[in-house]
Amino acid sequence: MFRKPLKYILIFSFSIALISCSKYQKIQKSQDYAYKYEKANDYYEHEDYYKALNLFDQVMPFYRGTDQAEEIAYKYAYAYYNQKDYILASFYFNRFTKTFPRSEKAEECMFLAAYCKYLDSPIYKLDQTNTREAINDLQLFINTYPHSERVEQSNNLIDELREKLQKKDFEIAKLYLKMDQYEAAVTSFENLLADYPDTKFKEDALFYTIKAYYYYASKSVRSKRKERYQEAADVYNTFVSLYPESKYNRDIKYMYDKAMKEIQN
Repeated sequence: MFRKPLKYILIFSFSIALISCSKYQKIQKSQDYAYKYEKANDYYEHEDYYKALNLFDQVMPFYRGTDQAEEIAYKYAYAYYNQKDYILASFYFNRFTKTFPRSEKAEECMFLAAYCKYLDSPIYKLDQTNTREAINDLQLFINTYPHSERVEQSNNLIDELREKLQKKDFEIAKLYLKMDQYEAAVTSFENLLADYPDTKFKEDALFYTIKAYYYYASKSVRSKRKERYQEAADVYNTFVSLYPESKYNRDIKYMYDKAMKEIQN
């Protein structure tokens, strides 16, 4: 018994959609730019960002150099941001800061240009170009506005992004070790520790460095073994001084004893 009312509801909804679409098409075709600007703002306020962007596109050249140009540019960037199109949002927030450097919104837009790149940063397994760009842009924001209330947030975002880079480098080094590419593993772990001396992966990275040196030495020609076993022993000494209660101590003690025996022989 509910089918008939439902049918009328669907017809009514479809009719409203057609009327709305027809009205929007008339606005697009209008030559009254003030009216288009008004409707663009209306669509924006009602979160219909797709229609707002199309109308802003049409009125932007007309209002160039006027007081309204700044507001249009600001809302234009935010429309992409609210649609979660962070690549274009970052581009237009950045353009805003360059076009209106003295605007009271310039600081906000510079931060958001960097923040959008943070939001677009992929998982650690993928290419990290966007991550590095986000770090650079956030640092540039901090340098430009050192007293901003957004500095603390920016530093936290940088720390999060840097940890993602560390995770990627750490996993690559582990993969080299798993593939028995010991020299590449040693180099990768040492680069990680040199680039990020306070990394949360430090204990694990030092453990795997000892392991990589140990197996690298065992697979080396006889003339190189002593030198590489000694390098494993040196890293071991650093490790136990930093982590005397580490869960890895039994494993590395075994490798250390074997290395010292080989060195003495």
